[in-house]
Amino acid sequence: MTRALRIATRASELALRRARSLQAMLAARDVTSELVSLRTEGDKHAEAPVQPAGARSLFTHELETAVLRQRADVAMHALSDMATEPTPGLTISAVLAREDPRDAIVLNALFEGAALSELPRGTRIGSSNVRCRSLIRALYADLEIVHLRGDLPTRLRKVDEGQVHATIVSAAALHRLEISQRIAGYLEAPQWLPTPGQGAIVLQTRAEDAETRALLDGLHDARTAIDAAAERALLASLEGGLQSPVGAQVVDENGARVLHGLIVDPHGRQLLRAKHELDERNPELTGVRLANELRAHGASRILDAVRREERMPTPQPD
Repeated sequence: MTRALRIATRASELALRRARSLQAMLAARDVTSELVSLRTEGDKHAEAPVQPAGARSLFTHELETAVLRQRADVAMHALSDMATEPTPGLTISAVLAREDPRDAIVLNALFEGAALSELPRGTRIGSSNVRCRSLIRALYADLEIVHLRGDLPTRLRKVDEGQVHATIVSAAALHRLEISQRIAGYLEAPQWLPTPGQGAIVLQTRAEDAETRALLDGLHDARTAIDAAAERALLASLEGGLQSPVGAQVVDENGARVLHGLIVDPHGRQLLRAKHELDERNPELTGVRLANELRAHGASRILDAVRREERMPTPQPD
């Protein structure tokens, strides 16, 4: 490629840091690149409620359109922001090595503790994520959960100001922003499961663009791709979107790779869990089987209840 590779990215500080890291990887392979930063629909209307089924491409559509219209060559996404259905004309050409998949607790300076179970009764935790809110209601009924709006810096500022006592954030986001000192503790699997695919970054190109795909081939991480495929297949089989009370993570367990999954109703009254050993050759099948097991125990009723919710806050990616 004689010109610079054009990388479409969200304009948030976190997304730009990830994109600059990608530029450094490409430069190490003698590939020059430039950034095409865009504000997505989700960024523009962060305070607007959406239909649950509509929260699917709020943070990816503009990036994908830029690639389809050849204004960019690559779209860089957090996998957890992407719809589970493929976009016609585009393909995922590389999955980067996964960053920390866990959620982390950020506390106001007046509070102490490294685990949600250590926080005083009535501690107010802010989150826009339906999975986080539902899990807290199910596992830590003594804590108060409230909606917390805004981008990541705004949410952290609201914690510091005492509008809420704590929030839950992707650990990878805090590491990438070089503010790991804000982490009071980590939420560990399998008790707490993150958004399927959390911590994974994907590079999306036009399906027919073999030249760009070849440039990205050396960046692909097979371990991350296999694990993320299983987690996302679980989400897809449950017909979940960005605002689904579904958690999943592949973890090492007794020498094996095991996919853990859960679904919890938004009020925290019912929490379903299941796990399956990962089929390395067909990780998607593992996700489908796990979804079927959860459905057999009532997952469909929970999903129907979520879909009946008239409005939900726009999910806030880290």
